[in-house]
Formats: sequence, structure tokens, C-alpha cells
Amino acid sequence: MARTLAEMVSAGRAKLNAKAGIMKEKYDAAKPAMKEEYGRLPFGPITKRSYNAGVDAGEYRAPDPDKWGRKFESGASR
Repeated sequence: MARTLAEMVSAGRAKLNAKAGIMKEKYDAAKPAMKEEYGRLPFGPITKRSYNAGVDAGEYRAPDPDKWGRKFESGASR
């Protein structure tokens, strides 16, 4: 039997809440790889230095499960 939209929203919110703790860790762990891969691109040293500074200054902001649920429900019900 197919799930209702409300059930899908509820399940999605629960999954997002369950992953919230690890998402920041994964984001922070990916920063060195982000800088390394960008460093391989054919940009100049100033652009690369600015990118690296931006990555270092970037802070992870956790997604809002309620906002996610509203947007998912709005998009799925069109």
C-alpha cells in the first residue's frame, strides 16, 4: 500500500533528524578534499587562495526539518 504524503513527510523529517549529527562532521571532513580538488583547476593563485579562505571560513548550518517538510509537501502536492 502506498504511503500518504503526510507519512512521507514524517519519515523524511525523522531521517533528517537522525542524520543531523553526522552531517556537520562529514562537511568538516570534506573541506581538505574540496580545497585539493579546486587546486587542480586552472585558476590563478589569487583565486585559489580566496577559495581556500572561503572554505576555511565556511560554517556548517544544519537544515531545518520543519522547513524541509513544508517545502517537500508543497513540491510533492503540485
